[in-house]
Amino acid sequence: MTTTRETVDAFFAAFGSGNLEGVVSLFADTVDFNVPGAPNVPWTGARCTKSEVTDFFTLLIRGGLTEPEEFVVDATIVDGDEAVVAGYSRFRVVATGKSFDNPFAIHFTVRDGQLVRYHMHEDSYAISQAFMA
Repeated sequence: MTTTRETVDAFFAAFGSGNLEGVVSLFADTVDFNVPGAPNVPWTGARCTKSEVTDFFTLLIRGGLTEPEEFVVDATIVDGDEAVVAGYSRFRVVATGKSFDNPFAIHFTVRDGQLVRYHMHEDSYAISQAFMA
């Protein structure tokens, strides 16, 4: 069985390499998944199935954003099954050509080596503005 830290590190390794299948494989079939934000940002909202999580990461990895111009994980804090990761990213929206700076925090819960919670907190205003033509 993998630890919470190993699972979270595997998530970022897969995400960082653009490995959609690797990212999705880490999620349980049912998940508490939420990314609050503006309705003009296609990936915001709540999801609860692996299929919906696949759609989310497809948008990020293969969809409306360029490769990250910058992506840094500043800190990972683990307490049992819980982990919080803080970092910073900069992406560009393909449709508008606008970039956005995005400090973020993600709250994960890991059970039996699978992600059962993913709550992302990001600069939804900056992202929303980057999606506006």
